[in-house]
Amino acid sequence: MTDGSFLVHHFLSFYLRAGCKVCFVALLQSFSHYNIVAQKLGVSLTAAKERGQLIFLEGLKSCLDLLFGEKEQSGQPSPLQFLSEGASDLKALFDFVRMSLTPAGSDSWKGPVLLVDDLSVLLSLGAAPVAVLDFIHYCRVVVCSQLKGNIVVLVHSNEDSEDEENELVVNSLCHHSDLILWVEGLATGFCKDVHGQIKIIRRVSLELTAEKDLVQVYQYKIQDKNVTFFARGLSAAVL
Repeated sequence: MTDGSFLVHHFLSFYLRAGCKVCFVALLQSFSHYNIVAQKLGVSLTAAKERGQLIFLEGLKSCLDLLFGEKEQSGQPSPLQFLSEGASDLKALFDFVRMSLTPAGSDSWKGPVLLVDDLSVLLSLGAAPVAVLDFIHYCRVVVCSQLKGNIVVLVHSNEDSEDEENELVVNSLCHHSDLILWVEGLATGFCKDVHGQIKIIRRVSLELTAEKDLVQVYQYKIQDKNVTFFARGLSAAVL
């Protein structure tokens, strides 16, 4: 299955360099993993945290702390409280996002950004699809409508998947998104010079119902410190 995590690293470093306040709900990897990749892209997550620009939720650690009865250092309820309470209510996670991105009087950051990697993990942890979609809906109201910011969410999908709950979440997110970046493997199979293709879908139909969405397709190759994009069939290996 093709992995779109390179886009998460891109948006994280992009918004931090742009001076935005970022709340990163990281459910898939550790802080050190994201920090190592960010350093290759010229950004220090440690420095961003220290200056208050980056609020980082390390989902893996929070899960372990809940399972082993550890208290949150802040004294606040864990954002992933639903794990220990046996309920699928994600209110604590929403409250964490809202408090993280609501500007304080001294804040001089640009528009707020919520970044989630990977929303599908919440389903794996036992959250109901309706609870996950409610969480995203309320985040959109606060982050996008009230604070005029942006939300970037990674989810995984597979056409052959029998995971109906995940596909429900994916389809709903696509329906409400302004921009969809759909990463997939090559139909011809593995190629060392082309790692996959990305379909960029601009949801023009959200604003102009009579218009069709704009779709562009590129192929890409992931390198150590960047990603190269090119039109289909125009990779250096082909030419």
